[in-house]
Amino acid sequence: MTTTTKKPVVNNTITRELSDLAAPTGNIYETTMIIAKRANQIAADIKSELSKKLEEFSNYADTLEETFENREQIEISKYYEKLPKPALTAIKEFEEGKIYYRVAE
Repeated sequence: MTTTTKKPVVNNTITRELSDLAAPTGNIYETTMIIAKRANQIAADIKSELSKKLEEFSNYADTLEETFENREQIEISKYYEKLPKPALTAIKEFEEGKIYYRVAE
């Protein structure tokens, strides 16, 4: 797991000082876009990772009666539901200086 085994991220809302977030770029809007783009990347990675894991459980049933519950599938889904939101992970990475960005001029 690439994105899920890093340092733990707080899974709740934290009030942050906007001037501290804007300090590296000098503009809160640029900071917001950097964080948003990174959050989209994280979400895409998690989605593809989850899809790969759930692919082995897929059955090609045409009706609801043929669908069955699989305990392993439920556990995997619960694990991914408990992960921190991609935006929280992106904010933490930005605060720690782990996101590379450049301004195209």
